[in-house]
Amino acid sequence: MNILPLYAVPHHAEQVTDWLWQAFGTSESRDFFASVVATSQREGEMPLTFIAVEGEKLLGTVGLWRCDLISRQDLHPWLAALYIDEKQRGRGLGAKLQEHVIEHARTLGYPQLYLYSACKDYYERFGWQYIGDGLDYPNKPVHLYRFAL
Repeated sequence: MNILPLYAVPHHAEQVTDWLWQAFGTSESRDFFASVVATSQREGEMPLTFIAVEGEKLLGTVGLWRCDLISRQDLHPWLAALYIDEKQRGRGLGAKLQEHVIEHARTLGYPQLYLYSACKDYYERFGWQYIGDGLDYPNKPVHLYRFAL
């Protein structure tokens, strides 16, 4: 298994777009996710999208973004859009993708990393510290996490 920036293997962009749209979007938001994926494929710039692959098989994806929660633009950067293909879950890929983004953010000199999730208790086991609740647009409660780098 390798973790690569999506810009190195852009032929996976359509699948990543579909995953993010289906996991995190609404019926009319595919174009939004296509835009996010397209702008996250520039070397040396944020946002960045990383993918996990085995050969040519796409396993999962994760992003390093400036902002992932409009109501908390004071926090940055963010681990965002972590998604593992349903057939690949249970193999520890979520942890490996998190570790990759954490190390990348560390090499860029950031002192911390943030994420939000509707799930509680998943990220704590990987060292994320719960810092409170927030609101996703328009009024969905979410849990906020910080990882000290």
